[in-house]
Amino acid sequence: MELKASLAAWGSPDFAGIFRSEIKSNADSLPLQQGLAATSYALGEKIEAMLISATEEGNFLRVKAGIFFEGIIAGCNCADDPTPVEGQSEYCEMRFDIDRHTGETTVILFER
Repeated sequence: MELKASLAAWGSPDFAGIFRSEIKSNADSLPLQQGLAATSYALGEKIEAMLISATEEGNFLRVKAGIFFEGIIAGCNCADDPTPVEGQSEYCEMRFDIDRHTGETTVILFER
């Protein structure tokens, strides 16, 4: 994942909004499946990021964010399956290490 727009916005008042937007558009690159707590299958359509902290450390911008998304409990899809098919709210926290030269980003999921 590359977060070049976030890197370019670093230090500006627009950083948080641009970061949230880039996270939303790169949802497929996030380890949402590993961040599940209450469901068994992550959905990436409704995702929101909450900026917790952002600092400069060496060659990286380190951004900690809370990620709100939905998951479902995957059942057998039988007509009489009582498993709800509506998305259930999920939350996890991740750290984004953004290379200050390239924008290339490593994502680390925090354990619960």
